[in-house]
Amino acid sequence: METFGETELCFPQLLNASCLKPQRPRFEAMLAYILVFSISVLTAFLNLLVIISISHFKQLQSPTNLLLLSLAVSDFLVAPLLLFEIMLIDGCWLLSDLMCSIYQYAAAVVTSASVGTMILISVDRYVAICYPLHYSTEVTQKRVQVCVYLCWIFSFIFQCLVLQDNMQQPGRYNSCVGECIIVSNYIAGFADLSFSFILPITVIVVLYMRVFVVAVSQARAMRSHVAAVSLQCSMKVTAQKSELKAARTLGVVVVVFLLWLCPYYCVALTSPDNFMDASSAAFLFVFSVYCSNSCLNPMIYAYFYPWFRKSIKLIVTLKILEPDSCDTNIL
Repeated sequence: METFGETELCFPQLLNASCLKPQRPRFEAMLAYILVFSISVLTAFLNLLVIISISHFKQLQSPTNLLLLSLAVSDFLVAPLLLFEIMLIDGCWLLSDLMCSIYQYAAAVVTSASVGTMILISVDRYVAICYPLHYSTEVTQKRVQVCVYLCWIFSFIFQCLVLQDNMQQPGRYNSCVGECIIVSNYIAGFADLSFSFILPITVIVVLYMRVFVVAVSQARAMRSHVAAVSLQCSMKVTAQKSELKAARTLGVVVVVFLLWLCPYYCVALTSPDNFMDASSAAFLFVFSVYCSNSCLNPMIYAYFYPWFRKSIKLIVTLKILEPDSCDTNIL
């Protein structure tokens, strides 16, 4: 009993059942609280700007921007997940086992939906750059909307199957009160790793390598012929430049996403028996790295897209509340 008196417990009233609270310096904990809370607020605010911009202004509702809208929604949902992580900084899960399962399920769905959206973005850029004459007929708003809906539906169903045991019996793998542990069997773990990481990365890398090769050849062709084109060809060249710029911007988004996602799955790969403790320092670190990517995407848009900077101005100054503001020339 002396050990319990000397060591701080997650639930002091449950002496024989409570988990031990990890000993962390108070200054380090406070710094982590402030950092995670700041990232959460900034993530919600910036992605809300993206959601409002694309949803409100009709000119921005292109097939490519609908994919950015889906990505912004998944990034926006990361913000409340970060608020749960603030609680885990102390190393104790203070809510129920059911809430632990819901938290892990929500995080898995958001991650899976983000990965699926990245694949759709890569396919969109592949068709736009490699088959520009077929892009307007093959990639329509309705088709993109259907693909986005299917992406989210698949994420909900797939992660429900992967985390089925944990959802049916919340807390079954916890060794003490205050833990938030998720364990998946080998088949479910392999399926999650394959469909949420290995296969998407392979598809994205292959598509963007093809896009890069074609984009370089198109850029060289434009530079060599730009001086002798007619007005019609000049308009075509301008359109090609626009597609190439979009491919470059979205390429940056995809690369940053993959770099930020890799640590999350590297920890999952090295975890024995597909074991994931949400209150562990390793999980907190890699999940924080992944979540910070959700804050970076709107910053990338602000740097590369003039329309996003212009829409932010209109939103902040409340000009979007004016009649017919949705028809504003934003491009």
